[in-house]
Amino acid sequence: MAESMAGLKRSCRCTEVTEANIGQELTLMGWVQKSRNKGGIIFTDLRDRSGIIQIIFEESDCGTESFEKAERLRSEFAVAVTGVVEKRSGAANPNLKTGTIEVRAKALRILSESEVPPFPIEENSRTREELRLKYRYLDLRRPDLQRNIMTRSRVATMVRQFLADEGFLEIETPTLIKSTPEGARDYLVPSRVHPGSFYALPQSPQLLKQLLMCSGFDRYFQLARCYRDEDLRADRQPEFTQIDMELSFVDVDDVLDVNERMLKKLFKEICDFDVQLPIQRMTWREAMDRFGSDKPDMRFGMELKNVSDVVKDCEFVVFKSALEAGGSVRAINAEGQAGMPRKKIDALVEFAKGFGAKGLAYLAVNADGTYKCSFGKFMKPEELDALVAAMDAKPGDLLFFAADKDKVVFDVLGNLRLELARQLDLLKKDDFKFLWVTEFPLLEYSEEEGRYVAMHHPFTMPMEEDLPLIDTDPGAVRAKAYDIVLNGTELGGGSVRIHQADVQEKMFEVLGFTKERAEDQFGFLLEAFKYGVPPHAGLAYGLDRVVMLMVGADSIRDVIAFPKVKDASCMLMEAPSEVDKKQLDELGIAVVAQDPAAE
Repeated sequence: MAESMAGLKRSCRCTEVTEANIGQELTLMGWVQKSRNKGGIIFTDLRDRSGIIQIIFEESDCGTESFEKAERLRSEFAVAVTGVVEKRSGAANPNLKTGTIEVRAKALRILSESEVPPFPIEENSRTREELRLKYRYLDLRRPDLQRNIMTRSRVATMVRQFLADEGFLEIETPTLIKSTPEGARDYLVPSRVHPGSFYALPQSPQLLKQLLMCSGFDRYFQLARCYRDEDLRADRQPEFTQIDMELSFVDVDDVLDVNERMLKKLFKEICDFDVQLPIQRMTWREAMDRFGSDKPDMRFGMELKNVSDVVKDCEFVVFKSALEAGGSVRAINAEGQAGMPRKKIDALVEFAKGFGAKGLAYLAVNADGTYKCSFGKFMKPEELDALVAAMDAKPGDLLFFAADKDKVVFDVLGNLRLELARQLDLLKKDDFKFLWVTEFPLLEYSEEEGRYVAMHHPFTMPMEEDLPLIDTDPGAVRAKAYDIVLNGTELGGGSVRIHQADVQEKMFEVLGFTKERAEDQFGFLLEAFKYGVPPHAGLAYGLDRVVMLMVGADSIRDVIAFPKVKDASCMLMEAPSEVDKKQLDELGIAVVAQDPAAE
């Protein structure tokens, strides 16, 4: 039977007890990690969010009533223990922060009993994730997850303090806003008061923070909740938190400077890692050419090389047809891997096909300087020699080649490079390599929509020198946009915004907006632009991604208290769920079954 806390007050958390407390009487509260009855003496590990301390129960110290209660203790009972701190009588436990001390119990109260948990509450649990997420409140008792959530809290507090010290104001923006469907799908919220009308949950506070700049709040930030109805990946969730900021009367360098200093402070305080400033910068074009990715992992080399000129006159039809179609032939050098078994190479070929490759050519330079080559019979010896020289290959190296349209080649070799690094154990989680990627294309052509779409969003400022190209060659226009990348993950991104009404109107025109559509979706912003808009720029981080990399987690689900799973559902609360018909009737909504044949 559960007991009351009446008259008790917790002295401190478990691992806040030190050798300095020896001889003192304290009251501790927490959960039983495990309890061992050795006949006349009971050893219990008491756990709270700070860690574990050992409690000793002997009937001569705690009395018959408390000792009999101690005999009933099982894992996850919530208890309160009053006792005296002693130096540990047995051998010290170096794995515990409190390994040199223990508490000799004088009284015990069982505050709440527990059924047998569906899985052990222990670090690095091997229990399948679906079960752990169903019982997330138990999963969150695990020390490793608790450390992650506490780290997230520390990061949020430090961000707030740093930005406040830099003159930023924390301003909340609404989460019921107008739907502006340009990008990911909105989550829609029906309005009861305005039948047939809907709010949207914000994908980001983008327009609102620009309006705050129009309002004269020249440095804004918030830890903003954002919502995107999109497919999930390891670093995506349908709802997430952004460290969001916007600054007025600034250009690219100003935004990058304040963020570099913030990152340096965060990673020093949380990870004891010194970020070297200034952080390296690389244009989008260079990143794609060298790494096949706009978020390159800089922890290792294996860079792409364009060998199109070397093979332009060869008769190998795969290379020849790719070049004739306007594509390229590029390669990476897996140094020292010439002895890779054929079975492993075949698996890499299949891996490459998953990113659009029709195949993957390879050439191994044997120790004696001879070649083992998948396409050697189609090439002259001197052509193979030229390829090996162009790749700076040495005996023992293994070259992989992709030939296709540039986009496919970049996807294939960029991902193959990462897969090889994983297999060769080149990715150290505590080796933090930051990079700014700059000068993204302003626009990209969507075959699906048959028009140009904004690579970031419609409010990104073009590079001034590229403005004349916006009508004649829109695909060549670069943006004043920048992403902060860490170890192959985009932590955040931002841009200088358009603040001139004529440039914003031209941008809408290039994106295929009629004046009526632009006015309907963004009229409130265009109206604000008539009243003295300051030049402004901003950036937003995914807080979850930042913390995920800091703690070395494999998924942002490990740093979010109550995450969703891949179909955007919550296994704990069983959401989304059907709602009462009365609620739907009040909103004027009918749920209609879809006919699969009509899709």
